[in-house]
Amino acid sequence: MNREEIAAFAEASSGAPRLIGLDLGTKTIGLALSDVGRQIASPLETIRRVKFTPDAQRIVALCATHAVGGLVIGLPLNMDGSEGPRAQSSRSFARNLKPLLPLPILFFDERLSTAAVTRTLLEADASRARRGELVDKLAAAYILQSCLDVMGGLLGAVEEADEAIDGRWPQEQP
Repeated sequence: MNREEIAAFAEASSGAPRLIGLDLGTKTIGLALSDVGRQIASPLETIRRVKFTPDAQRIVALCATHAVGGLVIGLPLNMDGSEGPRAQSSRSFARNLKPLLPLPILFFDERLSTAAVTRTLLEADASRARRGELVDKLAAAYILQSCLDVMGGLLGAVEEADEAIDGRWPQEQP
């Protein structure tokens, strides 16, 4: 994921205001939804995985219900940045989902997202059962929020550059 990929995704997904974030696990799929301004990610739900078709149908239905313009899928990279079997599984899921849901997809580094969320839940003294029911959708929100922050930073940098080029940059007073 580089700046060009993220900027291209932001442009391609601009037809609808919201984004959905996915944290693909082996047993569950955590989902998060952005606000229409693409500033804040909120946990949406956790899908208990059964088979690809019903899982995909639920995601397609949620995208239609919430007028989603793109998907941000967590990419579970190894700590050295390489892709292992779980990353390949995420790419395969996205490849199979694409014909059913022709929206732009961005893979976003999810390293340590579940660990960060789990740590937060432990600090909040959440029970093991409560952590189990929240961790996947909170991890999806963490991934989506990280992406939104990067997209917002890129957009802000582009706007500042445009203002400087157009001569609208605030001038310093002597």
